[in-house]
Amino acid sequence: MVNRGEDSWFFITADYAFGMALERDAANVVKESGGKVLGDVRHPLNSSDFSSFLLQAQASKAKVVALANAGGDTTNALKQAAEVGITQGGQKMIALLQEITDTHALGAKATQGLIVTDAFYWDMNDETRAFSQRFNEKVGHMPTMIQAGLYSATMHYLKAIEAIGTDEAPKVMAQMRATPINDFFAKNGKIRIDGRMVHDMYLFEVKKPEESKGEWDLYKLIATVPGDQAFRPLDKGGCPLVKTN
Repeated sequence: MVNRGEDSWFFITADYAFGMALERDAANVVKESGGKVLGDVRHPLNSSDFSSFLLQAQASKAKVVALANAGGDTTNALKQAAEVGITQGGQKMIALLQEITDTHALGAKATQGLIVTDAFYWDMNDETRAFSQRFNEKVGHMPTMIQAGLYSATMHYLKAIEAIGTDEAPKVMAQMRATPINDFFAKNGKIRIDGRMVHDMYLFEVKKPEESKGEWDLYKLIATVPGDQAFRPLDKGGCPLVKTN
């Protein structure tokens, strides 16, 4: 987003470890990319009233208002942002952790123009559509990135057991790390020694209601971020399993 000119940011952050870590990591990338963080405000977990926080974001004149929260907090913030006219005033809103089921529940009218980061979207290609339609038939909604990722991880684990003929953990992990993940969820994904599965991430914009061709036709792809850029480098993770000398 910074590379696209959205180079001044204001964060609305959940006031606990998760929210602050999300803001910290995103803010670091903004600054490293040449952007500026004009301010931030912290809200209690499970807030019902975001009006004062949103007004501070509006007053900052930042090009991007970033929501470093999740679940109900993100949903409430987006509902109220639509009411106070954040995007109508020319600011972009980005949800740093937003599931497609949340976007669907809010509706395209309330979320149009919202920027979301995601690891999976059902309508990317024939493979994602085939899996997602099967999932939808059984569960009643399109899969989130977490649901799709869990299915992919489980299948990768079972295929590793099948390949080596044992479920002995160290041997299975070695096989899983040695085998690239190429399925409906990821292409050329790889599991690092610290356990992180590195894969591409995506930046989407929520479509306007008139652009949508169906109930779940919600996103349009803005950018693909390669896995080696999307995830924290191995040598900066502080993982005791990683030998650095």
